Amino acid sequence: MNFELLFQLLLNGLIVGTLYGVVAMCFVLIYKSTQIVNFAQGEFLLIGAWVCYAFLVEMHMPFWLGFLFTLLFMMAFGIVLQMVVLRPMIGEPIISVIMVTIGLSIFFQAATKWIFGATTATYPQVFETRSVNLLGMQIETAYIMSFVISLFIMAGFYWFFKYSKLGLAMRATAFDQQVAQSLGISVKTVFAMSWAISALVSGVAGIVIGMVNGVSSALSVIGIKVFPAVILGGLDSIIGAIVGGVIIGLLENTAEFVDGQYLHWGNLFSIAPFYVLIIILCIKPYGLFGTKDIERI
Repeated sequence: MNFELLFQLLLNGLIVGTLYGVVAMCFVLIYKSTQIVNFAQGEFLLIGAWVCYAFLVEMHMPFWLGFLFTLLFMMAFGIVLQMVVLRPMIGEPIISVIMVTIGLSIFFQAATKWIFGATTATYPQVFETRSVNLLGMQIETAYIMSFVISLFIMAGFYWFFKYSKLGLAMRATAFDQQVAQSLGISVKTVFAMSWAISALVSGVAGIVIGMVNGVSSALSVIGIKVFPAVILGGLDSIIGAIVGGVIIGLLENTAEFVDGQYLHWGNLFSIAPFYVLIIILCIKPYGLFGTKDIERI
């Protein structure tokens, strides 16, 4: 057994898993506040990556400035999207709203291909060294950056929901919208901010992944790949999203090792998370940390 390769893949899986956890938190954030599963989440990553690319390459901004402008753009994008497209859908059946998010996914895919083209674009080199040696293993500098940013975002989420006024308002709205509104909380503001934060964090994830793999429409597939992590952890659990993301990241890379060394199927890396999704739905449909809803029929 090639233990060096196994440790390399497990370390990569841990780093990628934290990034999956961050994107999964965006799913959970929107679901907890609006009861909507956003199937356009992957396109948020794609848009963030392309916008940052445009700032860096087309407008020749330094990375830190382009990164900052991208965050501001994504936050404004999330607010406008919720106000213009999703706010009129309040009170409509959930399936109708979900179909709207699927339609948005298709629209954003087509729009980004029309504006930026269908070929893969490469970010200009941001760091002086593309990889660093860690315990004898070569790790992409962008992956280290993503790991640090992911931990920072997770800590920010904890502080935001634990201590900030808006975070507490979001928690109250997620618990009961009518009660929150009766206490003077603007539910519309909570909805808009949840989409804004989700778009902003997804944009960060898109930039980091784009720095490693380049920017193309394939980036939006991350939204689908993260979905098993959301279900595994629990659709309404922030902690579950983090744990689920790390598990799926490790599982993907372990599957790649087993497939490459022993099975030679060629696609186990891609399909292993969805095997887990099916098993979890059969055994524990609310996920590891999800809340069980018991309804009287």
